Amino acid sequence: MHSPLAANVVRVYDETARALQADPKTLPAVWLYDERGSLLYDEITRLPEYYLPRRERELLRVHGRTIAERTRARTLVDLGAGGAGNTRYLLDALEAAGTLEEFVPLDVSEEMLHASSRSIATEYPDVVVSPLVGDFERDLDVLHDPGQRLIALLGSTIGNFEPARRARFLKALAAVLAEDDALLLGLDLVKDPARLEGAYNDAAGITEAFVRNALDAVNRELGATFDQSLFAYEARWDAEHEWMTIGFRALRAHSVWFPRLHLDVAFEEGEPLRVEISAKFRRDRFEREAVRAGLHIDSWWTDDQGDFAVTVLTRRKET
Repeated sequence: MHSPLAANVVRVYDETARALQADPKTLPAVWLYDERGSLLYDEITRLPEYYLPRRERELLRVHGRTIAERTRARTLVDLGAGGAGNTRYLLDALEAAGTLEEFVPLDVSEEMLHASSRSIATEYPDVVVSPLVGDFERDLDVLHDPGQRLIALLGSTIGNFEPARRARFLKALAAVLAEDDALLLGLDLVKDPARLEGAYNDAAGITEAFVRNALDAVNRELGATFDQSLFAYEARWDAEHEWMTIGFRALRAHSVWFPRLHLDVAFEEGEPLRVEISAKFRRDRFEREAVRAGLHIDSWWTDDQGDFAVTVLTRRKET
């Protein structure tokens, strides 16, 4: 099974050691996306409780033609591509507009990336498919030279970043955008907390299996001693920060040893271990974030229920 670390082993090890000693203790989300994790996430996107991909798919289907006409993109870059399910609506729209020449999916999971790339190359024979293995947060420099690109980050993936980290990432995205490039983001919106918690506590337990797989990945890669039976899965709404907190709570006091980090981590009974957050957005607040990052909202669409938004952004012009 392929490691999610790729060529960034030292950096990820250091980041993991720091996160485990933070308050609250955290596991970097990169551990979620080994081969099995990527497959489990693909299952999650088809769950009845997990409304996000359906709402996004609806928006891309309805507004794809407009997105294609406004961007005239010759290259579509898909950050965190995974199986590239909803990306096909963008591929269809850009191909129909007659502008698309190249598709560049970027993902940390090599197996998932190459499987989806082969599929897309077969489905779109006139499009050059150029997969890139990497962490989109840190590897934006591997993207091709500008030239009417549409850079997409779908599935409200940007909600996995805390505000300060999200601000840095948006600035980094703004920095790589040329004048004729555009950025497309999918954003999950604030809504009834019961619906949000239901989406991350599905009846089939697939989301829990996905998050627990991160502990298995750490045990395998770092020789860690996580005992799954000593951690209860927890996904709850944090009203103060307007995000879902996803991870575990220790069922009793114990320690976990990380031999490759030379680190022993003690957990108290009831102490949380956060694996991921999923921030939910409001337009006015996100627009302020975009402006601070040097971005301008060109278009903003929501579904009829107001669950989800798709937005096209461009680099703000100097005044």
